[in-house]
Amino acid sequence: MLSKRFSQQTLSTGARARRLLGLLSGTALLSVLSGCLFVTDTSRMNIDVFQDEVAPVYYDPARVQPADPQPVPQKRELYTTQFHQTYGLPVSNPLHRVMYGTIRDDGHTLPAIPLDRVDRSYLRQEIDYSTNEAPGTIVVDTKARYLYLVQAGGKAIRYGVGIGRDGFSWSGRGTIQTKQKWPHWTPSNEMVARQPDLRPVSAEEGGLEAGLNNPLGARALYIYQDGKDTLYRVHGTPDWQSVGKATSSGCVRMFNQDVIDLYDRVGAKAPIVVI
Repeated sequence: MLSKRFSQQTLSTGARARRLLGLLSGTALLSVLSGCLFVTDTSRMNIDVFQDEVAPVYYDPARVQPADPQPVPQKRELYTTQFHQTYGLPVSNPLHRVMYGTIRDDGHTLPAIPLDRVDRSYLRQEIDYSTNEAPGTIVVDTKARYLYLVQAGGKAIRYGVGIGRDGFSWSGRGTIQTKQKWPHWTPSNEMVARQPDLRPVSAEEGGLEAGLNNPLGARALYIYQDGKDTLYRVHGTPDWQSVGKATSSGCVRMFNQDVIDLYDRVGAKAPIVVI
């Protein structure tokens, strides 16, 4: 009888332990779900939140430092073949020197991009790219700081981009509603209030005319979502040093030479995905 009572007590204790473990497991699971589902910041998907934050990088020539003097190369016997001793190895893709050279465009002369001061991974190139997005779609990977123009056959043209700093970025799906060559730029009144130095180019002063110092650069692609202007742009920039960085108050910035190339390839109402 004592053995039977002890066995029942043990069973009851075990059942309570399993019930308690189940409750703890459920609490832990709810905690995980709460952190994953219920506190995710979705404000970057909200156009109204994002609109007042958008500002292209305004060109500051003082930030563009002269290139460091290059050391005179010394002859070194690194290779044993006659080819390498005679010709050496190419230091860069010759095609890039053509892509990013001086360009005359609609009465403006764009200076060459100093390739010796640029991370080569951000230069334009065709790559293998697996995606479910249709050819012609623009995909902006803000984390990697690349823009992909999806091509047929599992390919894409990849461009380097600059993005908005933390807290000043946007994500979602939209459409390239309009495109503009050498766009005019007018900062919002709210932007001018935050940055009084922009008052000379405010709406009251007529904005900033197109040109080499215009923060929208040589081209701008205007993104709409559900028929509403997001104020989010893909545009060129005279501040080539910002490509590959997260420094602005929003938008996607490209080398002027690249945004001209993208402008010519993108069709009307092209879809765009920003992730």
